[in-house]
Amino acid sequence: MNPATPDIAVADPEPAARAVTDKTDGPGAAMVISAGFAIFVLGCLTVLAEASAGANTWLTSWQWGQGVGALAGKTTIASLAYFGSLTVLWTLWNKKDVNLKKAFFVGLMLAVLGAIGTFPKFFELFAA
Repeated sequence: MNPATPDIAVADPEPAARAVTDKTDGPGAAMVISAGFAIFVLGCLTVLAEASAGANTWLTSWQWGQGVGALAGKTTIASLAYFGSLTVLWTLWNKKDVNLKKAFFVGLMLAVLGAIGTFPKFFELFAA
């Protein structure tokens, strides 16, 4: 290189000659769907806690003296749903290529439905 010219990155003329391996899409798809599923579970539990006094009491029992009420149970169970579904999907899809676009939209739809369940105007419709 000429010291007078700036250091410009040059594209590799033969990328096929490099030993670059493709990675599978399965683990990424598993994370996206699991995140959407956890948000969906959180929304469902929010509606359930509003609709049922028994469910609200049971979810409140998960607070371990922290004083946050049913929120502790909702978030703990949603977290367990995330890690559980991630474990299952990761195991199934670890070495596979899946349709990442489809997985994104499945995760997005689950997340949207779950988020709707957490809006007060929505879950208050189910008040016991």
